Amino acid sequence: MSRLLHAQSVLCLFVVSLGIPLAAQSGPTGSTVTQEVREYRIAHEAEILNELRDLLALPNVASDRENIERNANHIVAMLEARGAIARLLRVEGSPPAVLGQLDADGATRTVVFYAHYDGQPVDTTRWSSSPWQPVLRDGVLEEGASQVSWDVVQSGVDPEWRVYSRSASDDKSPIVALLRSIDALRDRGLPLSVNLKFFFEGEEEAGSPHLRSFLERYRDQLDADLWIFCDGPVHQTRLPQVVYGVRGVMGMGITTYGATRVLHSGHYGNWSPNPAVMLVQLLASMRDDEGRILIDGFYDDVRPISDNQRTAIEATPDVETGLKDELSLGRTEGEGNRLLEQIMDPAMNFDGLAAGNVGAAARNAIPTRATAALDFRLVPDQTPERVRELVIDHLRSLGYHVVSEDPDAETLRSHERVVRVTGGAGYPATGTPMDLPVSLAVEQVVRDAFDQELVTVPLLGGSLPLNTFEEVLGVPLVIVPMVNHDNNQHGANENLRIQNLWDGLEMYAALMARLGHVWSITASDPVF
Repeated sequence: MSRLLHAQSVLCLFVVSLGIPLAAQSGPTGSTVTQEVREYRIAHEAEILNELRDLLALPNVASDRENIERNANHIVAMLEARGAIARLLRVEGSPPAVLGQLDADGATRTVVFYAHYDGQPVDTTRWSSSPWQPVLRDGVLEEGASQVSWDVVQSGVDPEWRVYSRSASDDKSPIVALLRSIDALRDRGLPLSVNLKFFFEGEEEAGSPHLRSFLERYRDQLDADLWIFCDGPVHQTRLPQVVYGVRGVMGMGITTYGATRVLHSGHYGNWSPNPAVMLVQLLASMRDDEGRILIDGFYDDVRPISDNQRTAIEATPDVETGLKDELSLGRTEGEGNRLLEQIMDPAMNFDGLAAGNVGAAARNAIPTRATAALDFRLVPDQTPERVRELVIDHLRSLGYHVVSEDPDAETLRSHERVVRVTGGAGYPATGTPMDLPVSLAVEQVVRDAFDQELVTVPLLGGSLPLNTFEEVLGVPLVIVPMVNHDNNQHGANENLRIQNLWDGLEMYAALMARLGHVWSITASDPVF
């Protein structure tokens, strides 16, 4: 889930070599792994939470180079404390990365676990406490939860309590859950079933500008049979979920122009074109009231939903009624379609509009320009390049002269309507087939770990640059998230429900201990 910010940042890979032996071919049962890991967790709750608190206390905005380096070094120290060996990797223009590997004797497959440790920028005035001073609360802040002293964790915590801090959910808690999964397996004598690699990125929230360079340069060291991404939330029902793809994203700015100076609305209204009026009419021509995009040809490249994707959508628990109440919505878009159905379609969102002034600053005037920030969520097989082309063609069909820079006076005089289009960068959607043997194996392991219903999702509504991994490495990519859906991701008062941390620890430990065994009994994988 990232925004395409232009910022310097760092990418880190962490690989460990702990030499845990491989279990017998049959391997432990899911209930055995869950019970053993749970007993470890109960005995070490205070240590786990304090380790998370220490990591969260480090500011981690990707553009803050000094503190991003502190985060990287801190995570290296976390690995080294467990006997891990870390190796620095470098590409030009980027801070160092760290690579290491955790091998299992006799394992025939390798799995990479991905998480990122950088976070979104913060507006501290909107937070109830410092984003970099983790706070423990006995519930949800918006429901009146009180702050609890960290000292109480020594005597146990309520799993419904929450940790409030930037990156508590997105995405430092999965790092702690992964490392503590290793601790739990070692402590309880449970061997790994696959070779492991860990890829902890430091610039995901800045658009991963160096990701491709790292993957291309260190392709051989990153060789694996599967990547598991730990980013994102569990299902809104709190059920575990496995996600097989993400929508792509493309940002765009659109600016319309009026006179070169602000004009009195009485003297010049209904004579001099108002760029705010032009903008809202233009935007209304691009999207209808149900979210359908009206640009000619926009859906031509959309890949139809497959039969197994349709089956997964229909089996997903109903969350719409509860969400409408939670969010105080009187209606939803999509003509009654379910949320997951709408996610399978592309979307056009208006991030923000700016023209003139409102409130106490409002004045009876015609502004000189009006600007809209848009984001398009793309589905397979759409590309940012083609979508941008379609948008520009649409603008021209409405009589607009399209420019990429602020127009000069002569340009404005020469054309009845002028619009500036900026942006257009992004990445396409990516999806792994849901019927691959490895896909079915991941589902089985997660289902067994919790002995409850599992939600399988063809496409996540948010976006991650997974297409870069697919293009460079060519391996299956599966998302297995752990954090609560109501975590205020990217916003003020981001939080983590503690039970989600415990669930993540058990789930990732199960994948480490059982995936190789479950995978081995499936038919040979088809070429991906």
